[in-house]
Amino acid sequence: QVQLVESGGGLVQAGGSLRLSCAASGRTFSRHHMGWLRQAPGKEHEFVAGITWSGLNTYLDSVKGRFTISRDNAKNTVSLQMNSLKPEDTAVYYCVADESFGKLVERPDYWGQGTQVTVSS
Repeated sequence: QVQLVESGGGLVQAGGSLRLSCAASGRTFSRHHMGWLRQAPGKEHEFVAGITWSGLNTYLDSVKGRFTISRDNAKNTVSLQMNSLKPEDTAVYYCVADESFGKLVERPDYWGQGTQVTVSS
């Protein structure tokens, strides 16, 4: 069982930066792949970034070069550094975890409560 708690959302102007953090509980954190999904109003959930237990990462094409995902297995945390934010990045961002990377991208087992990111133009 993994419990996830996000922090770091907020309101920022276009071109600005935010850093999202996710604290995970559970002794099996290091065996779980971690990631971030987002949901904009009226849209489906969208995979944003993921990082395997070994540190390999992957990104949604539209955030490549702007977002960076990282994890610290010793501290049970995963972060998402978001730079050059755009209004279309506005969404609720969810920290997610799963032992399967394939499931992580679409239907992760574990979800945080979500944190709002709003980018004004």
